Amino acid sequence: MVDAIRVTSLSKNFGAIRAVDGIDFEVRKGELFGFLGPNGAGKTTTQRMLTGILKPDDGTIHIMGFDLLKNPFPAKILMGIVPEMSNAYIDLSAWENLMLMGQLYGVPKKKREKKGLELLSLLGLQKRKNEKTRGFSKGMKQRLILAMALLHEPELLFLDEPTVGLDVQSTRLIKNLIRELNENGVTVFLTTHNIEEANEMCTRVAIINKGRIVAIDKPLNLRNCIQSSQSVEVTFDKTIDDLGLLMEIDDVNDVIKKGDKLKLYTGKPGKVACRVVEYAKVNRLRVLTLNTLGPSLEDVFVHLTDTSDR
Repeated sequence: MVDAIRVTSLSKNFGAIRAVDGIDFEVRKGELFGFLGPNGAGKTTTQRMLTGILKPDDGTIHIMGFDLLKNPFPAKILMGIVPEMSNAYIDLSAWENLMLMGQLYGVPKKKREKKGLELLSLLGLQKRKNEKTRGFSKGMKQRLILAMALLHEPELLFLDEPTVGLDVQSTRLIKNLIRELNENGVTVFLTTHNIEEANEMCTRVAIINKGRIVAIDKPLNLRNCIQSSQSVEVTFDKTIDDLGLLMEIDDVNDVIKKGDKLKLYTGKPGKVACRVVEYAKVNRLRVLTLNTLGPSLEDVFVHLTDTSDR
């Protein structure tokens, strides 16, 4: 089977800065693939090369079997692109933006009008159909951009931080639509630094740092690869100000405070949980909650990016 995306030895320099450093990966048809990394890691640069906006210095990109550099038109016609920043024309209405996008992709008039109405209704914009987008909120603009990207019914959807800065309602609407599209066979390439979003939505994730891929796998497999980041999460009836006291518990590697919870990292969560209970008795504390946890995708992300920085 032909991959939706296949990248080989892809590189991009900006002067002396090596933004993307010889990366290789593939995205299978029908996947919801997450592309994770800290700010400045090379995520957006990679996506811009995959969508033909930037030309790489080295390497090859194949989209649904088409060489993007040598034969861009058939590759680009299969894509829908939702950039991080709005690319809707602010002096056009939502409807005019949609119809313009349909014309650019050669969608017949009747079909683009029918599809446009469906998308506006689906994304809750039908009542603002004839309003200029200049006055739209960020969430409304993002929903419109998604509609514009979907008008020609692409097989491959690129999303760059699609929910950053959005209200809860817009975020939920966009996430649900992405899932539904993927379930109906659309391949999704999701660029994000939101680890929980990737963990919640993606079938596989790649982690990039300083222009290099440091891991590619299913979120569960990535979490299982670093057992040293298991933890014990505890809530006491009193606030613990000196976390150093908890660090003195045998086999505790680190302690982090998250709200009213304390997270004790350890390779031996069972033993540490028992010692936490003993610690509470000695210090006249009452344990309100106590859980042992495996590594989170956030733990994996921090571990792998820290390792690649050394």
